[in-house]
Amino acid sequence: MLAVFETGVRYQMYHACAILIVALAAARLDGWLIRSAGWFFVVGIVLFSGSLYALALSRITLFGAVTPIGGLAFLAGWACLIAAGLVLAASPIRPL
Repeated sequence: MLAVFETGVRYQMYHACAILIVALAAARLDGWLIRSAGWFFVVGIVLFSGSLYALALSRITLFGAVTPIGGLAFLAGWACLIAAGLVLAASPIRPL
């Protein structure tokens, strides 16, 4: 169960860094894609990491069924972040 807990911690750390990237990007780019990316990362952390924490601490295997939903939220967050980056790259250059 320690490995399960460590997986939750690792993915929480990765996606906390992703939220920081979203915050930096939001200073330059405003739109629904960047906001959605941030919210998808938050939901992914709660569902993915939270379900792994609950599974490791309680040993109730039902929590493992929630984990893939959090993984899908992570994927949606990355897709939105990439799409927002592509929109930024296609837009005219704006001064900082």
